[in-house]
Amino acid sequence: MTKRNRSRWLLLPGLILVLVLAACSSSSSSSASATSSATATGSSNSQPTGTTDTIVIKNFMFSPDSLTVSPGAVVTVKNEDSVTHTLTDKTDQTAFNTGPVGPNQTKTFKAPDKAGSYSFFCTIHQYMTGTLVVR
Repeated sequence: MTKRNRSRWLLLPGLILVLVLAACSSSSSSSASATSSATATGSSNSQPTGTTDTIVIKNFMFSPDSLTVSPGAVVTVKNEDSVTHTLTDKTDQTAFNTGPVGPNQTKTFKAPDKAGSYSFFCTIHQYMTGTLVVR
């Protein structure tokens, strides 16, 4: 066996390992995507008071960017970015406001009791916007 052929055979186990790891990584991110989709879809439905709905901040965006909740529902805000954000009612900043939510932090707020559509934004990064629908 020549030195060149021996080198090829030595690389084969490493190549197999890379392919196996890539396949494992691909399937776990598929299930994570499916979970995220289910959460975002499930969160947009009206739910009884006392349940928790979640808005995730990631890549300087709110997800979902529109969430429908029952009056007085508890809304959880999870910051998955590496910087601090807020989720604040755009019209009346006292209707709901998480205050600063640091990286990897979670905060909650109570949705308004009055039905309606409430625009919200991040007071630090004002291009980040969304809508909370209460009905």
